[in-house]
Amino acid sequence: MHRATDGPDAPEADLIPRSLLFVPGDRPDMVAKAPRSSPDAIAVDLEDAVAPGDKDEARRTAVHAVGDLPDGGSLVLVRVNPPATPWHDDDVEAVAGSRAGVVLPKYEDPAQLRDLRRRVGDERPVVVGIETARGVARVRDLLDGSEVTAAYFGAEDYIASVGGRRTPSSREVLFARSEVLLAARLAGVGALDQAVVAVRDGEFFRRDAGEGRDLGYDGKICIHPTQVTLAHEVFTPSEEEVAHARDVVEAGRAGVGVVNGEMVDDVHLRMAAATLQRAGVEA
Repeated sequence: MHRATDGPDAPEADLIPRSLLFVPGDRPDMVAKAPRSSPDAIAVDLEDAVAPGDKDEARRTAVHAVGDLPDGGSLVLVRVNPPATPWHDDDVEAVAGSRAGVVLPKYEDPAQLRDLRRRVGDERPVVVGIETARGVARVRDLLDGSEVTAAYFGAEDYIASVGGRRTPSSREVLFARSEVLLAARLAGVGALDQAVVAVRDGEFFRRDAGEGRDLGYDGKICIHPTQVTLAHEVFTPSEEEVAHARDVVEAGRAGVGVVNGEMVDDVHLRMAAATLQRAGVEA
């Protein structure tokens, strides 16, 4: 994990996951294996990964499997079904009785988060999903003052909600992807980038994650364990980036205006400090 960056109200002590690995809630064997890939966060999924007829059994299975996970290491959450569904209330009640945090999908109204907090407590980690046209349209209000751990952008559900088509370029979701990132930064919460459904295409994942990192995202949704390592590679500053950031910071302290032929001013100093913060090293 790394620390929140750049937002005007970003709490410096908040650790933001670089990877959020989703595993089916009705597969206790997969839940038990999830820590092996060392994701920063694990989301045991009761929503998309579970068929309607299996929801009740999956809920019981998921809560039991979460209780069997070792303490420490990955942040553990359960993704409940959305508030408008018949399974939401029972999901929240079950998670409230566990030690897991919560992933609230298809977040569209601040009242939904207030109700969740009332039932699970204010101290429980919560990640919200911005993945519908209504959610994107209201995202700044949804995240402002929310005090959630992070928000993720769900490109697949978003494009379905507006009647579009997904393409490898992701140009069709660039506005929404950017809007979610901007709202998260303004609110001082973590931002997790869209999923890559081509689970066997590591190069495509790396490229898509790099584009998300370029936009400003902190981490990425992972739907397969092999994606976790790639997400960590992309969202952890490299040794070269850290070395350059240190040079920039030192130049700023010494009053030097150029580093490696590039001008150093206030914005470059802030970017360098953010890089070191992401890497978890002292400036």
